[in-house]
Amino acid sequence: MKTLTSLLISAATSLVFSLAGTNGHAAGFQHGRAADPEGKPLEIGIWYPSEDAVRPVTMGPTTMSIAVDGVARGKALPLVVMSHGTGGSFMGHYDTAIALADAGFVVVAVTHTGDNYADASRSVDVMDRPRQISRVIDHMLSTWAGHASIDPARIGMFGFSSGGFTALVNIGGVPDLSTIGPMCRQYPDDFACRLVARTGSPMAVPPMPATSRVDRRIKAAVVAAPALGFTFSPDGLKNVTVPVQLWRAANDDVVPHPRYAEAVRLALPQAPDYRVVPDAGHYDFLVPCSDALASIAPLICKSAAGFDRAAFHASFDAAVVSFFGQMLRAGAKG
Repeated sequence: MKTLTSLLISAATSLVFSLAGTNGHAAGFQHGRAADPEGKPLEIGIWYPSEDAVRPVTMGPTTMSIAVDGVARGKALPLVVMSHGTGGSFMGHYDTAIALADAGFVVVAVTHTGDNYADASRSVDVMDRPRQISRVIDHMLSTWAGHASIDPARIGMFGFSSGGFTALVNIGGVPDLSTIGPMCRQYPDDFACRLVARTGSPMAVPPMPATSRVDRRIKAAVVAAPALGFTFSPDGLKNVTVPVQLWRAANDDVVPHPRYAEAVRLALPQAPDYRVVPDAGHYDFLVPCSDALASIAPLICKSAAGFDRAAFHASFDAAVVSFFGQMLRAGAKG
């Protein structure tokens, strides 16, 4: 669906955040590639603390206030890796990335190979996504020019929709993909079911066990509107030991309640920091659309009447920063 693809590139005018209790930084930004021995190089965007001056930079329908190739500042900085939803790109949550960089985090977001705005050839190959995340972490800790500024003991992950599923696998979740068929026979209008029907391919069962996708370097996760949440029920998350902040949009018709986020909440062995956003829809977790993006993706750029997506993002991003700040603080046990 072209409108979904366009939205998940995610673009909007820059938001200005005032985050109490954090050290102010400008957001440096770099666009690059991370090596993937099992596939094409992975496109990534990196935001990080910098003292260099920011300026508006336009990328497609998106405008960000960033310091392109600015000098990275700080030592022993926590790292957050981001995974986008189906058909998205590394730009999917740039406002959250900037908020984290402003608070002193290094943030790297990937464009998933075969499941992005330009290439949907592997959109049902959901179990390859966690491996790609691990390759991006490898890159940030060993190859990125600023890798010496990262504390490898303080790594978090943010995932939205299919990226939320990805995060759950990366932190120890073991999904049962055989549950998709029966679920789709009962709920054929669910997005995942329509995706499978459209591609004519089932969600691929990987040759390697799901436990091989676990990345123990990840010490905390923010999961928003997770896709395929029902595949983890009842005990597919029993091995998750890291803290989780879990978000659900009250009016989500893409991953509807209670089969997705609620199923995850019930399956987690430790209660997550659970947030339900009144009146929000699935795509409200993406930044408010610019006029340019709204003109090409009106359906998914529109929020419900009375819902202020910009105001929500100010609080959402602050909550994400606060959670990672607490869970990835220096000296925290993981």
